[in-house]
Amino acid sequence: MGSWYLPGMMTKVRFTVAYDGTGFCGWQKQKQEDQISVAHVIEGALEKVFAEKITLFASGRTDAGVHALNQVCHFSTHRKIDPAKKWDLCWALNAHLPPSIVVKKAWIAPEDFHATLSATHKTYRYLILNRPRPSAHLNRYAEWVRMPIDITHLQESSKILLGNHDFKSFQSVGTPVKDTVREIYQADWEWRRPEVLQFTVTGNGFLKQMVRNIVGTSLMLERKGQKPSKIKEIIEAQDRRQAGPPAPAQGLYLMRVYYPQDLDNRCIEL
Repeated sequence: MGSWYLPGMMTKVRFTVAYDGTGFCGWQKQKQEDQISVAHVIEGALEKVFAEKITLFASGRTDAGVHALNQVCHFSTHRKIDPAKKWDLCWALNAHLPPSIVVKKAWIAPEDFHATLSATHKTYRYLILNRPRPSAHLNRYAEWVRMPIDITHLQESSKILLGNHDFKSFQSVGTPVKDTVREIYQADWEWRRPEVLQFTVTGNGFLKQMVRNIVGTSLMLERKGQKPSKIKEIIEAQDRRQAGPPAPAQGLYLMRVYYPQDLDNRCIEL
């Protein structure tokens, strides 16, 4: 632990944050000054607490309107932090954040930890309110689908997503990547409660709007009465035009980001 406190060295801090993405332009800072991002607001709070310029890194970007329960971030500071003193950094940060953003836990992280590059896989969840009438209270947190949904159809199509595939058909235009192959470990549809349907997906990485495009395509196939196996043809086509429209942003949640156990074990909770 002493190596973190050598003169001239920076202290690296890891933390998890939950946020309601409604009203934000997404995680990433935008050039337009009237576009407020989650990252911009958190960096502002960090700079107030640490009285220095802070550069924030996150496990990945979320789009406008998308929520997070456990986004993982890190930053480096010239300030020396002693974990033994149990400084409540979360409380200090939350005092400068709006109610829609909450820092949950914080750790001193080893130098080789990186919120983006060290992540091994992530879990996302998508919520659908399936009933004849919408909800005045859930409209910001779930997609509303009026007609009954055949969950068996969705479950059959989701099985095809498992394993290694080129998901180019489910990549929206935006951040370019060289490799569009991803591995999906889990893809499950289930009723969270009688009128709320949830889709949970875990993979080693996700393309831009990939989860929303999968959900939108799955619902399109179910609605049109096409066979669940059609999703295999869409994957193999490697053509975004073959897939359906993206599901609305408000139903999507970043649930968890995973890191190597060795890195987790070397983080000291504040």
